[in-house]
Order: sequence, then structure tokens, then C-alpha cells
Amino acid sequence: MGKNKILLVDDEPRLRKMVKDFLRRAEYDVVEAENGKQALEIFFSDSRIDLIILDVMMPEMNGWEVCREIRKESQVPIIMLTAKSGESDELQGFDLGADEYISKPFSNKILVARVGAILRRSLESQGEELNAGGIRIDKIAHQVFVGNEEIELSFKEFELLCYFLENKGVALSRERILNNVWNYDYYGDARTIDTHVKKLRSKLGEKGDSIITIRGMGYKFDPGDESK
Repeated sequence: MGKNKILLVDDEPRLRKMVKDFLRRAEYDVVEAENGKQALEIFFSDSRIDLIILDVMMPEMNGWEVCREIRKESQVPIIMLTAKSGESDELQGFDLGADEYISKPFSNKILVARVGAILRRSLESQGEELNAGGIRIDKIAHQVFVGNEEIELSFKEFELLCYFLENKGVALSRERILNNVWNYDYYGDARTIDTHVKKLRSKLGEKGDSIITIRGMGYKFDPGDESK
């Protein structure tokens, strides 16, 4: 198996070099883009890109626009970088389908660790099928079906739904979900997971009711009587 290929998109040459050096030291193959338009050209011409690190504030086309265009065609994991740390900006990134959101300045070691965590979980998710409450997940094909209808989920929404089905009927705290799905120490509030659950429920339609809120704790996946 070859090296994982990462598309690094940022208009700051110094930052790109610094992040690229850390990623290559961790034995990743890195492709660079200095603006949003170039990023889209590279991504849609290279089927081997496994993950994108995407800056938000760029000339010509910002990171949010790039994320929106990529999500029309692909669920490749996207880590967004931004100098903004406001809640509305972070929620906008998640609404567009970003999987991680890191504010500048950041630790390159932490960034590389998060890249590794996402890619490991992507590999681990292969080779299994999950079924519960009318929801079927094909982990090999990375597909989700509600009844006979396929629904489109982001990478992180897919992981979250898999975790819920794997722990059917178990009360899960937000901390436990974050540690297992996001797979890193989380120092913010609960809005990250709550935002993803809200979007996941919406995409699941009437089956979204199977994700039950446990006040003051977290969530539980309860499909009810599956014999009906």
C-alpha cells in the first residue's frame, strides 16, 4: 500500500512549507495548492487524494466555497484551518461538511495527529456491514441506506452513525463519543457533536428519531422494536 496523499491548501507559502515538512516527516505524500481554484483543479484531476487540509481565508475562492464544491462530488475527509475562532464560523464549516476545524495558530504535531486519526478510522471502517432499525451501513462501499434509499453523509457523520449502531441501546456521553469518533482530546464545548447529531437526524428523516437525547449526558441509539 502506498503513502496516503494529502492536499494542502493555503495561500501562505511559509505555513504551507512548515505543515508540509511535518506531514512528510510522518511519511505522507503532500500536494500543495496556493488558492481555492487551484485546489479544485488538483483534486478533481487526482483520484488518489485521501484527505484535504483547507484554509478558509484565501483570495479568489475561499475555503468554504472549495468545501461546498468538493462535497457535491466527494466525501473525502476535510480539515479546515482558519484564523477565525467564532462559533458561527466553526458551525458554517460543519454545515458545509468539514470533518475537523482547527484555529490558527495551531500545533503542527496536533495537526499531524488529527490527520493520522482520521485516516486510521477511515481504514478501520472497511470490511463490515451494520443493520439496525431500518438503517443499513455498507462500510466497504461507505454507503448508508434508509430502507432502499441511499443517503449522503459526510465522513464524520458516517463515522458517528457507525458508532451509534455499534453501540445500539447504550447511553453514550458526549465525552465518550468525542474520544471514540473524533479520537483526540477535545477542549471545547459540546457544540461540535450536537451540530453533527442535528445534521445526521435531519438526513435520516423519520429514522432520525432513533437517536435519542439523554439530557445532561449525551445520546443513545434506540431503533425500538425491530421486529415490527
